[in-house]
Amino acid sequence: MPVVTKFIYKRPINDTMSDQAIQLIQEYQPLIKKVSMLYAQSHAEAEDMFQEICIQAWKAYPQFKGESKFSTWLYRVAINTAISWIRKEKKHKSGSSTDDDKWYSIHDETPFYLEEEKKEQIAALHRAIKKLSDIDRSLVLLYLEDVAYNEISEILGLTVINIKVKMNRVKKRLKILMENDG
Repeated sequence: MPVVTKFIYKRPINDTMSDQAIQLIQEYQPLIKKVSMLYAQSHAEAEDMFQEICIQAWKAYPQFKGESKFSTWLYRVAINTAISWIRKEKKHKSGSSTDDDKWYSIHDETPFYLEEEKKEQIAALHRAIKKLSDIDRSLVLLYLEDVAYNEISEILGLTVINIKVKMNRVKKRLKILMENDG
């Protein structure tokens, strides 16, 4: 993924605030990368989405009030931007999809000491996650990042009870999808 640098965008934002936004976005690049990789259909699309999320976070930074953790706020911006991106792309592509499903190359991020079977299970999990709805993918991403249910609730705008129920349903759906994958 490209490194965030100063954006060329004319906006009434003071230099101090702009520098703070850029510093925080740089610090949280792994979070942005995970969201873009989860929603993108190719490596090139993930890079474009990554940049779009960074731009949207920078533009929205003046509205960040600090009432929640920065990561909570950034997850919300990143997920909303990714979902908007997907919807916009679907309108333009009208159902055509790329056969580039293995672009994320899970094996590159898997520690070398894992057996091939474990690597295949992880790859199957990623394929199953890609088949979930946008909101369910977001839920799984946050769950796998060990984000607390109350924070997931704040990010996704759902109640904690709803998050717990959805997570149980998603786990069952992922199990079925993985069983049918092999």
